[in-house]
Amino acid sequence: MLRPLQDKFQPSAFPNLIVGLGEPDDAAVFRLSAEQAVIQTVDFFPPVVDDPYYFGAIAAANALSDIYAMGGEVLFALNLCAFPEDLPGEIISEILRGGADKVAEAGAAIAGGHSVRDKEPKYGLSVTGMVHPEHILTKGGGRPGDTLVLTKPLGVGVITTALKREQADMADVDAAIQSMTRLNRTAAKIARELGAVSATDITGFGLLGHALEMAKASQAQFVFEWDALPFLPGALRYGESWTFPGGAEANQKTAEPHTQFVAKLADWQRMMLFDPETSGGLLVPLPTAAAKLFVAQMADSGESAWIVGEVRTGSGLSVI
Repeated sequence: MLRPLQDKFQPSAFPNLIVGLGEPDDAAVFRLSAEQAVIQTVDFFPPVVDDPYYFGAIAAANALSDIYAMGGEVLFALNLCAFPEDLPGEIISEILRGGADKVAEAGAAIAGGHSVRDKEPKYGLSVTGMVHPEHILTKGGGRPGDTLVLTKPLGVGVITTALKREQADMADVDAAIQSMTRLNRTAAKIARELGAVSATDITGFGLLGHALEMAKASQAQFVFEWDALPFLPGALRYGESWTFPGGAEANQKTAEPHTQFVAKLADWQRMMLFDPETSGGLLVPLPTAAAKLFVAQMADSGESAWIVGEVRTGSGLSVI
């Protein structure tokens, strides 16, 4: 959608725009000085769960995640609100409270925002962060021999779709909510400390859609081991029942032509890898020793991470 703007905003005219409309990445980065760069991102969407508080918290965590995927810390955020005129004020307050709690958890502040009337409620954030110009995590930089680490389980799309169809077990929904509302702040901090140079967060394009962007930017092949991939409780059951959101098929059309399936997987298992995620984890390539240490330090911090594959010489994706 933004590609037509590339000709108008050439990198040579904006030398301090380190990350912009060139190679796709998770946020824009603008250099202020030799030691400071601003990260800017924006994200909002309709409700993915019924509870207004958790809708706000999930939308906020999802927007904040782009800052962490770039290796930065959050400075402040602005609310982006689109609400129907007849939406009760107490529901709006709960949505905003959920978002505010997540921003506060990030050590940042809500500094304002903007609202419009819309038939379908939508909420999210415009987020500003800070990073050292030499410590930015981009989608490129994965090196053959690196180990791939994932910091949240997969399957949000099928679970929230089952919820919309009134087919979901609420225990599964609760587990998905807990995952979606968890910030990627700790994961990003540990990754930076262990020397990571590349990362992305797994969101609407699904695992393989976002991995494909990293593989292209890294000029390497990203290989995933099916049996090593973590899934949320109930996710595989909903997938086997083909409870996929519409976005899964769009993701499949984009990424499947670049994916070699060595593992003998059923159609629904393949589709799980294209399932759109909301506020998913970070995918981080690291040297093997650092990857193992990353998993251990995440556990020491009370969080989880999984070794899910490796980077090889070549191009595209493979599932073994």
